[in-house]
Amino acid sequence: MTTAPDADGSAYGPAAHGVADWPFGMPASATPWPVLPGGAPWPRVRILTIACPDAPGLAATRASVHGQAYPNLRHAVVPPGDPEPATWGADADFDALMVLRPGDLLAPGALAALCLEMTLSGADLVAGLRLVFASKPLGLDACAAPAGPLRDPAPPEGDLAPFTGGEILLSRACVARAGGLDPCAAHPVAALWPRLAEQSARLSRVGRPVLLQHASGDTVAPMPAGLRIASLTDRGYAGGAGIGHRRLTDALALAGHAVAHLTLAAESPPAAAEWTKAFPRTVSAIEGGGFDLVLAGNLHGATRSPAILEDLGRRVPVAAVLHDLFPLTGRCAFPGACPLIDAGCDARCPTPDAYPQLAPNRIARAYADKRAVLSGAHAPLLLANSHWTETVARRLAPAGTRVGRIGLAFPASVFRPGDRAALRRGLGLPADDILVMFASVIADAPGKGAPELAAILRRIAKPGIGFVAVGRLDDPGAFGLPGLVAAGPIGDEDTLARWYGACDLYVTASRDETLGQTPVEAALCGTPTLAYRSTGLTTAVIDGVSGHLVEPVPGSLETALRTLIADAPARHRLGALGRIAVESRHSHASAAMQINDVLVAHGLRPASAGTGRIRFRPEMLAQFAMARERAPGRSGTVPGPSGPGIRAARRLKQALLGRGMPLWLRRGLYGAARLRGGLRAGFRGSAP
Repeated sequence: MTTAPDADGSAYGPAAHGVADWPFGMPASATPWPVLPGGAPWPRVRILTIACPDAPGLAATRASVHGQAYPNLRHAVVPPGDPEPATWGADADFDALMVLRPGDLLAPGALAALCLEMTLSGADLVAGLRLVFASKPLGLDACAAPAGPLRDPAPPEGDLAPFTGGEILLSRACVARAGGLDPCAAHPVAALWPRLAEQSARLSRVGRPVLLQHASGDTVAPMPAGLRIASLTDRGYAGGAGIGHRRLTDALALAGHAVAHLTLAAESPPAAAEWTKAFPRTVSAIEGGGFDLVLAGNLHGATRSPAILEDLGRRVPVAAVLHDLFPLTGRCAFPGACPLIDAGCDARCPTPDAYPQLAPNRIARAYADKRAVLSGAHAPLLLANSHWTETVARRLAPAGTRVGRIGLAFPASVFRPGDRAALRRGLGLPADDILVMFASVIADAPGKGAPELAAILRRIAKPGIGFVAVGRLDDPGAFGLPGLVAAGPIGDEDTLARWYGACDLYVTASRDETLGQTPVEAALCGTPTLAYRSTGLTTAVIDGVSGHLVEPVPGSLETALRTLIADAPARHRLGALGRIAVESRHSHASAAMQINDVLVAHGLRPASAGTGRIRFRPEMLAQFAMARERAPGRSGTVPGPSGPGIRAARRLKQALLGRGMPLWLRRGLYGAARLRGGLRAGFRGSAP
């Protein structure tokens, strides 16, 4: 097997496709952990290349296979016309098969990503992204068929065929059921598609490049026409929901859609949210903008009314992302175990002064209005970002409400593993301590389980164990943790990634998350998470792969934390496998593909958009750590640190009034906003 470049492979060097040190080397972080979760060996993989020994590009292909550093791998080069591949479906000495054409290259870590997903999902075939390149990256694409049983028996042929070979891994069993490979076919794997569809073979996808395919010229084919999308939020892209929504819009733009960004706060300030219903300027701008879709995020920071969704739905299809459950309740973001939620929200609400606040006498009407909008002719499509959120949305929404499942996007180019020792030196952290990190926009927020977590961490504190808190923390001393490093709010993604990467463990005691973005960010940085088996965290943390989930009962989180602190090999295994799995499931490409699936399923895109290939702009490559030139992280994602006076005022307010906002104070702020002239001409609402 060729292990070094030769003249034949020189055209495929790093400059050609923007991947550093590839195909003749590989980042160490992409090397698979020796065993799978649970200790099972990695699948035995056989790669088939049908080519003559002197075929152009074959040496580079061999080198890319060798560079995978994958265990249990055999690469067979078979001359054209050899009948051997026809019997491979019955061959029992391998578990998974890939067909790789001469000149095609495996991307760094491709086999680890494909095989781990096949193991976790139990799918018959797993497909990833194909990067087409010449002297520069020309674009990326992927199989557009949604995950699940194959449905299309006759996919398009040619360049839009679902796959050409090396971007897909097939289980031996499904190849055998399909009757084996046809070595004489131009694309032996694509030729299997009709037979696989007849069997309803199950497809899964990884949202990262697995195949690098050389093109003959530098001409970039024009992107197919995408949607014109209006992204609508209350106050923009700061804070957890804002960050998640902005990343979704980035993913859509990289998939060829045109995205415009609008905020309701530009028309009415947050102090008026409880009494504002209409946003005529926003509606007019969207109606006149020629948009195909409105992607609405959290709107309750600007209005507590669903009227804006109905107003827009009469004009443009609306999809509302469930960053929380506010669209389904009378006023709260997370009803938890509230005894009223199944019967209907009303003035008996136990938390009317908690954000998003609403006067008790208005809650029943708000609840009824939301249900009327969700069951009306112009109802929005609700987009749930986890299995739990989808389940709860279907339970709480009126019968017939449209609900789809998507995933959030995360910049895997920014959140990536680094040299832990070097990161600690740069951040001034102890070199040898086991560092446990917890984070939130407000690090001591009760809704994130901060009081419970602080008590747990105090009990496990001892020399050699350190703690890192990221987020707003007005009084670090209140945690009572020796040696606590309070990093404060970090609004720069590159800096935040360094903090994750410098720590050994991430822990959260939250029980209320539609997804939980921080565990995903931590996993991308190679840091495993401990969390409760609760709400959306069951999607954010892949149990046994990117961390551990424990039952939400007293003592379980503490016991698991003590165990993992004492088990360095387990932490390293979870860090290595978690990075691979989470990048595959939560990249920008993965999010764009899942949104495409939902829009096709609900008729907001034509059925043809769910067949053949889905294409991405060349800039999508920069969202992956393997790229030579990576996209930088965003800044300004959370508000900056407050001054001492503001922190003291917040502590005083919490001591006197708690963390809620009583109605008399809300009315006062509303009146002050009116006196300042903060309510612009577009404001419409009732007096408080």
